Amino acid sequence: MEIFFESEADISGELQKVIEDTVIETASACGAREGEVSVTVTDDAGIQEINREYRGLDASTDCLSFPQYERAGAAEGYVMLGDVVISLETARRQAEEYGHSIERELAFLAAHSTLHLCGYDHETEADEREMFARQEGILDKLGFRR
Repeated sequence: MEIFFESEADISGELQKVIEDTVIETASACGAREGEVSVTVTDDAGIQEINREYRGLDASTDCLSFPQYERAGAAEGYVMLGDVVISLETARRQAEEYGHSIERELAFLAAHSTLHLCGYDHETEADEREMFARQEGILDKLGFRR
């Protein structure tokens, strides 16, 4: 899996690696081993602008996902899964609120966003349970336990 990483926020190489490793592990768990994901790390103002432009929502959020394929296509070879955008500012705030490390929060957001790229959603209770169980399994495997 190839990661195209862009940072509009001041992020360390260590935190970038956490995000990249989590995206790769999550995509692999979904059966997408060959392909690419674009990851952008920004601040609250940056993610708000993207949210407004592409989703019509004038609000910041912690992460956004923009899938670029149908779920069934992941096992067929090299795929462009899509784009992930994470607000480092919100991630830092949420890590503090939840009482865990910034590494764990960024891994959570990266896994969550990548699962959306793979076709997972949380619109129904059953979908949410499946997605969040998958997410926690990936985080546990990477050593980001609660």
